[in-house]
Amino acid sequence: MTRIVIIGGGPGGYESALVAAQLGARVTVVEQDGPGGACVLTDCVPSKTLIATSVRKQALLDASMLGVHFTGGPDGEVGGVIADMPLVNSRVKDLAQAQSADIAARLAAEGVEVIRAAGRLVDPQVVRAGDRTIRADVVIVATGATPRILPSAEPDGERILTWRQMYDLEELPEHLIVVGSGVTGAEFAGAYRSLGSEVTLVSSRDRMMPNEDADASEVLEEVYRRRGMNVMGRSRAESVKRTADGVVVTLEDGRTAEGTHCLMTVGMIPNTSGIGLEEAGVTLDRGGFIQVDKVSRTSAPGVYAAGDCTGVLMLASVAAMQGRIAVWHALGEAVQPLRLATVAANIFTDPEIAAVGVTQKAIEAGEIVANVVKLPLATNARAKMQGFNDGFVKLFCRPNTGIILGGVVVAPRASELILAVSVAVQQRLTVDQLAHTFAVYPSLSGSITEAARRLMQPMTPSGI
Repeated sequence: MTRIVIIGGGPGGYESALVAAQLGARVTVVEQDGPGGACVLTDCVPSKTLIATSVRKQALLDASMLGVHFTGGPDGEVGGVIADMPLVNSRVKDLAQAQSADIAARLAAEGVEVIRAAGRLVDPQVVRAGDRTIRADVVIVATGATPRILPSAEPDGERILTWRQMYDLEELPEHLIVVGSGVTGAEFAGAYRSLGSEVTLVSSRDRMMPNEDADASEVLEEVYRRRGMNVMGRSRAESVKRTADGVVVTLEDGRTAEGTHCLMTVGMIPNTSGIGLEEAGVTLDRGGFIQVDKVSRTSAPGVYAAGDCTGVLMLASVAAMQGRIAVWHALGEAVQPLRLATVAANIFTDPEIAAVGVTQKAIEAGEIVANVVKLPLATNARAKMQGFNDGFVKLFCRPNTGIILGGVVVAPRASELILAVSVAVQQRLTVDQLAHTFAVYPSLSGSITEAARRLMQPMTPSGI
């Protein structure tokens, strides 16, 4: 029986453990924080729970556009719609623990051993887990990553915070300054604005989320500004200091921004230091990320890696797939290498932004030849009914064959809508095939099939 030891219990760890157990391996997961790791306990699950609450509150605030009015409530604020932050944060933490417990139960049901301890490599076939030493045929490293800390903005857990500390606040921040306008910064900034905080978003670039679709970023920034957020573009933070009753953020050009709290969202660093990787022959890049190939192998024989510690794409879905691929490859199963071109990603803002496949940027740079169509969500009947005016569906295809190369969706629940485009990219479907697929009317997904119809090539006389 093959012995597999997995260091890390996040998506890259527990998903690989489940596959390995189902294939008959003897599996041990070493995780010091609990099943699900940081993804479930402090990062993805808690943040998306908070965001779900903020989206619900924003929907109540926007209800007047549909003819639903609040005449006031016992608290007399915004028609009685307020966020009870102790209750919100308690629910966030409870839900994370419940999800971790569900994962623990699933691992136990599959016969996976879980050791609550820190793990480290002694050599490529030996793992130290607390006071235990375990010999393994295969080791998978899935240790994740940690919020990056700037020396000039040390978190104190009270006024200057990482996102992992936000759920310990007893009150809603009166004025939250978010430093960093990438995905995490944009998500938290939008959530706290909808919950009722005054929010200032400090962005070092000329637009929010500079690595995402430019049209999508433009829509979201317009929505945020309309909701009263102060978005400071081209404003790189130099330092964050605590004051008597808040914080002051000093920018490189000398300007300052003052608030009651500051959330730092300036990237992640891999959890790869001090766990014996380099001593065991595992190569790290200059950023400390584990270098892996497309089947998750590291430079050390029998050692694989998955998830944020590899820096491939910091998504839970990618971590899980890397872990599964590692197991399939290690156990000699049929396996397809990781294809980043088929990865669907979502930004849980309001509206959400989802994308898969090629990008508009690559097309405009001439790297890829593609036809493009973009349909505004405001023309969709279901969107009109629900009062959704912001967003669009964008689809890319090859000019001659019509093979779908990717797409972008900006809409409520874009994370669900992108699946149709993701399937099309994965299975190399054409716009004709997607256009001939039934969509419910009225539905937001109808915009996807409509986009495909607009990309269909007219038949030439010889093709009749």
